[in-house]
Amino acid sequence: MEVTILDHTMSHRLEDIRQLPMLENCTITRQILDRVGDKWSVLIIVNLGVESLRFKELQRRSGGISQRMLTQTLRHLERDGLVWRKATPTVPLTVEYGLTKLGESLLQPLASLVEWVNGNRGEIAKARSGYDSDHQDTELAGYPAVE
Repeated sequence: MEVTILDHTMSHRLEDIRQLPMLENCTITRQILDRVGDKWSVLIIVNLGVESLRFKELQRRSGGISQRMLTQTLRHLERDGLVWRKATPTVPLTVEYGLTKLGESLLQPLASLVEWVNGNRGEIAKARSGYDSDHQDTELAGYPAVE
């Protein structure tokens, strides 16, 4: 497959990527990419990018996430310095979450990724359909199309 460089800016980005340390040698880099690339983390960060939220409201806006998974993901994001947690001693206890400055700095890259996904959904759906047609006997055949 031949890759064509469309513009001078793209060639600079490719050169910058080539100079990055190999990811398999960067444990912390892989861990952070795993965290911020996780579907629940993305949903939580995007939701908290709009406004700080209480736990149940965040769970409602992150449709489909279990209480256990939300708690676990929030703890990881808080540990990484992306999310803050504020507990108010009321009855019942009120807990609110929001993005730290570091978490806010992640919103633009995530928005770019979402924009890329939305701009390429049709092409990805076509590629999947073609792959499924060519590999009907494999496990991925029938993989849901991007909607």
